[in-house]
Amino acid sequence: MIGLLQRVTEAKVAVAGKTIGAIDQGLLVLIGVEKGDTEKQADRLLERLLGYRVFADDQDKMNLSLIDVQGGLLLVSQFTLPADTQKGMRPGFSAGASADEGERLFNYLVEKANATHSKVETGTFGADMQVSLINDGPVTFWLQVPVDA
Repeated sequence: MIGLLQRVTEAKVAVAGKTIGAIDQGLLVLIGVEKGDTEKQADRLLERLLGYRVFADDQDKMNLSLIDVQGGLLLVSQFTLPADTQKGMRPGFSAGASADEGERLFNYLVEKANATHSKVETGTFGADMQVSLINDGPVTFWLQVPVDA
């Protein structure tokens, strides 16, 4: 399972011109589900997202987590993250989970996030979404929890 996290001062996701999820300071995370992913990978990814130290402390060092700063978490499904881009001029999508399994695991992740963190917003799985953000830093990290983890 993949999470492309971006530290933001604000972010929102819209469908058909209507904002369906928005946060102020926090993390916008694009989520990609790979073939073979299970709840184990989702649990580990959420643990890392909530605890990853990407926010500045009093000495301006990245020592604080999303939980520490009580920031928002905006989760947006993105099936293109597991794409194979190693060759050719067109990405391959065979490494991604099926739509049904991707939706099931994304919804599982969202449910667990809501049970653990107080400020969680989401996009709509499979929808044509418009995501906007102000990346703070910019700070962007690729977190991947392999199937065999």
